[in-house]
This record gives sequence, C-alpha cells and structure tokens, in this order.
Amino acid sequence: MPRTLDAPDTTVRSKKRHWKLWLVLLLLVPVVAMAAYTWVTLHYAYSTGERAGYIQKISRRGWLCKTWEGELAMTTVPGTAPQLFEFSVRDDTTAHRIEQAAGQRVALSYQQHKGVPSSCFGETEYFVTGVRTIGP
Repeated sequence: MPRTLDAPDTTVRSKKRHWKLWLVLLLLVPVVAMAAYTWVTLHYAYSTGERAGYIQKISRRGWLCKTWEGELAMTTVPGTAPQLFEFSVRDDTTAHRIEQAAGQRVALSYQQHKGVPSSCFGETEYFVTGVRTIGP
C-alpha cells in the first residue's frame, strides 16, 4: 500500500520515543543506584561500640553541609598522651547533650558506617548515637 502524505510515519515516531526512553534510563539508573548505595551505607552499621574519655571539642562546621564534628580524648593512664577519637553526630539533640557534658568523663555510643560516599553526612565514619556521663 503506498504511503500518503496525510498518514504519519509511525516507525519514525517510535524510534524517537525509544531514544528518549533510553536517555532517561541512562540518566536515571545511576542516580537511583547512588541513592540506594547511600541509603545502605547510612542504615547498615559495620560495627557498634562505646568509647569513654573526655570531650575535647565539638563544633558544627562545613560550608554547604553543616555537620557536628568532635574529638574525645581517651586516656589509659594519667600522665600519658591521650588517644583522640574523632566522631560525627547526625542528631542535634545528641550534639547538644555532648556539648553540655564537655569537661566531664563520658561514654559515647557509636556506629561505624564504612563507605559513606559524601562528607555531607559527617566527616568521619564514626557516628555517635548516645552519650552518658561517668562518675561525679
């Protein structure tokens, strides 16, 4: 059957639609994969634990992504150089509780998240989830 000028060519339209679909998939799949990877690294803890010592510092910092970052000075024997434990805090309430406990001996509960793809969630891989003071 000969083609008339009034009848649209459906094969050309379908090729254009397929090209657009492939372009959307090519852009969408990496974004979804990266979002899924980020979600997994933030919700699956590699390790959990607790560290005790004295809060050396805690501050909210960053240019674009503001995060709470701090240091815990852990001493084994008085008079020796302390080992510093650097940590991040994602929860403002926990960060304020740590600020209030500055100068006191504390125990920090933490989760270690390896492979977090951005420093927007924290500059370290140790995320503090709780704080309690030890002793007087």
